[in-house]
Amino acid sequence: MLEDVKIDFMGVRRLAGMISAALVVVSIISLATLSLDFGLDFTSGTSVRLNYSETVVISEVNQTLEAGGYGDAVVVQFGTDRDIRVLLPVDESVEVGDQAAQAVAVGEIIAELLRSNTGSEVTLMGSDYVSAKVGEELAEQGGLGMLVALGFIMVYISVRFQFKFAMGAVVALAHDVLITLGIFSVFSIEFNLNTLAALLAIIGYSLNDTIVVSDRIRENFRRMRKGTPVEMVNVSLNQTLSRTVITSLTTLLVLVSILAVGGEATQGFAIALIIGVVIGTYSSIYVASNVILYMKVTREDLMIAIKETGELDDTP
Repeated sequence: MLEDVKIDFMGVRRLAGMISAALVVVSIISLATLSLDFGLDFTSGTSVRLNYSETVVISEVNQTLEAGGYGDAVVVQFGTDRDIRVLLPVDESVEVGDQAAQAVAVGEIIAELLRSNTGSEVTLMGSDYVSAKVGEELAEQGGLGMLVALGFIMVYISVRFQFKFAMGAVVALAHDVLITLGIFSVFSIEFNLNTLAALLAIIGYSLNDTIVVSDRIRENFRRMRKGTPVEMVNVSLNQTLSRTVITSLTTLLVLVSILAVGGEATQGFAIALIIGVVIGTYSSIYVASNVILYMKVTREDLMIAIKETGELDDTP
């Protein structure tokens, strides 16, 4: 049983800290030099919306488009199982002023190509040109949203626990996001709006895990009469190990299923969350707890303040 396991997590905290630091540095270097492989949600391109009279088989649509010379097109499902959106990169040979007209023409070509290769009735719902400026605004708003979330998290944990715990949680969350982005950059995995949504979900998942561990650390600091801070953190991590393992494994099972059967539309989302769950579980143990110990948390930091009643003792 996991309840009986006694693992010396903090015995390798310095090694874990060096590994985390190395991964963060590699991620930052990769993001600075290689950047991210932004999808059409963040770059210029044409978005074609189509409706089928029957359920769409995405793999067949991809094969048709590839055979028709649109191998770089991305097909995603939205709304119902009969609606798809085809995303194509912008044609650099077309002047900027003609992009809107090009989008309409491309939409009609795509619709006709798909009609000729399926027995289903295909209706062109719309075809739009998506400018790079829209993508830049989305990226800026997403980054700002994450910074605001980290700020609120620091305030919340400072109030609920203590400032040293807040620093540990924020460092762990920044660690998780940077390494996830770094993996996407190093392996050139497409970064789109689904991936951005996954990053925000990673913050929530990692924070939940960190708060559970922090709550147990606080309880043990108040309850245990003997032991060093390192020993009390180790006891806390072992006590929450069962919950951490069960939560992580069940979440990973769902995400692997989404990755296997969800298709290309949910691929980036599933990959980002799988990375985030693994890194988030690791950071709640070795990053957040490491920061708390580095900042020298003590029992006095977590003691409940006793309010003065103002009543005088009867003893003269």
